[in-house]
Amino acid sequence: MDPSRIESAFPAPSYRGNQEDALRRIRAAFEDGNDVVLVRAPTGSGKSLLARAIAGCARGGSQASATDPIGAYYTTPQVSQLDDVASDPLLDDLSIIRGKGNYKCILSGETDTPVTQAPCAREREFDCQVKHRCPYFSDRSIAANQSIAAMTLAYFMQTAGSDVFGTRDVVVIDEAHGLGEWAEMYAAIDLAPDTVPVWDERPPPEIDDVETAADYAAGLSRVCDRRLTDLRAQVELEPEEAKERDRLEELRSDLTWFQEAVRDPDSPTTWVVDQPDGEGTRTTCKPLNPERFLSHTVWDRGNKFALLSATILNKEAFCASAGLDPDRVALVDLEHTFPVENRPLVDVTRGKMTYEEREATIPKIAETLVSLMARHPEESGLVHCHSYAIQDALEAELAALGVEDRVRSHDSEDRDGQLAAWKRSDDPTVFLSVKMEEALDLDGDLCRWQLLCKAPYPNTRDSRVARRLEDGDWAWYYRSALRTVIQACGRIVRSPEDHGVTYLADSSLLDLFDRARTDMPGWFADQVDRMERPDLADPDPDAALAGLTDGRSSGRSGSGGSRRSRRSSRSGSNPVADVWDTE
Repeated sequence: MDPSRIESAFPAPSYRGNQEDALRRIRAAFEDGNDVVLVRAPTGSGKSLLARAIAGCARGGSQASATDPIGAYYTTPQVSQLDDVASDPLLDDLSIIRGKGNYKCILSGETDTPVTQAPCAREREFDCQVKHRCPYFSDRSIAANQSIAAMTLAYFMQTAGSDVFGTRDVVVIDEAHGLGEWAEMYAAIDLAPDTVPVWDERPPPEIDDVETAADYAAGLSRVCDRRLTDLRAQVELEPEEAKERDRLEELRSDLTWFQEAVRDPDSPTTWVVDQPDGEGTRTTCKPLNPERFLSHTVWDRGNKFALLSATILNKEAFCASAGLDPDRVALVDLEHTFPVENRPLVDVTRGKMTYEEREATIPKIAETLVSLMARHPEESGLVHCHSYAIQDALEAELAALGVEDRVRSHDSEDRDGQLAAWKRSDDPTVFLSVKMEEALDLDGDLCRWQLLCKAPYPNTRDSRVARRLEDGDWAWYYRSALRTVIQACGRIVRSPEDHGVTYLADSSLLDLFDRARTDMPGWFADQVDRMERPDLADPDPDAALAGLTDGRSSGRSGSGGSRRSRRSSRSGSNPVADVWDTE
């Protein structure tokens, strides 16, 4: 890596905000000999452009011996972030590769078939005559041979040990604050009807310890083997059978690895098991120290690393969660360039949203929302509900108050479609969302205000969370919630000229700010210190609906239309559902 190239590798024709200073400081951190540089860059810093400049410092082929790693990886946990990179003309030299399931087969009669279920995946010894034109293999070949390959973090981790995507000189990870959680997802084994094709043949017994879980894993492996033998004996599989085969192979590998880790007395991994609903229900096995699994999936993949995020709140704690030695890590902390008066926090708290108290608090929050709708009659708003249970209750209360025509919501299946429809709407609608604190860009008039319903603490019913709290790691608990709050606040103010108000409904958020103050970035502390409590008008449904055109209903409301079960695909569709609970 040659850090001196960082300025010339910056892809934009000019700098904005603190970008020039950021490049200078990042360059100095690498020149000081650090292997890993953390870049705490708030919204609007242009992290993708900084990432491209860092990747441009990677060793090229003309500078390397036959055994030296060359080139760079750019990776991000967020699919939407990869989409933004793909559409940015300043980043058109990043070669993007996605997972196989994102590509369609090009063979006649198969153009609606994902590559994962194409004839090459279904038929034994199928010889594809157009493999060189297959969109997946073409993109993979291009990315493997270009100087900067871009992919999601999930794909990056899954290709560890690949002959195609080996070690490179530089690895840049955008939105890297959740690396510890992604390590947990990589290592966790989720057993449920939607993840285990042979579930009906071997549902789990009541599991109350890791040994019982390992015994169940052994029996489930045998059932997987029998079904795999049947599938492999067929000359040609149906698309769904090919999908089942691939899932069974992955599951059997995970189960074998889990059994070996549990029964190896020298294994450094301690496991916990969650089965909250008892016998015959979803069971999840998680390691207490998932950071060790980042070693071969991430840290062995490059010589130098840059990790970018607005919410790497504590260097030492982050290093511990990611399996890094703090002595080889530098932190570059960038200031916020958006005026603090454009991103105010406003205290409209009406009580606590703990499980015991939310039943009494939600009706008060609904009344507050009606008052806020009247305060913003012609501006769209976003409500961070934290869970589908809160979303359901809040939607019902708003319908009872007569403002359902201004409300839109989503479930786990139509999440993206409802979000897109809300953003397209000409009406100033209010969107009740779940788990949209990250990777959502609502610039300008798309959204001018938002409400945080609940302090987003990790789920204490999760065994890993409970164990950490038993060990006294309360700083991690508060830091995790603060990180999510800061991410949420960045959804609606996207440039120095943009503006948006974030309202706080849960009084536990105020307590969180006190408890996590030492880990709070200075620019966010400025927002907290300027926080005020307004005098809101009494809830007036007519005033709340005043901005709607022709009195039309703006979306699926709490009292009308079809309401499918919001929990039908709880963890299957959301890649972080087993990190942030959505029930």
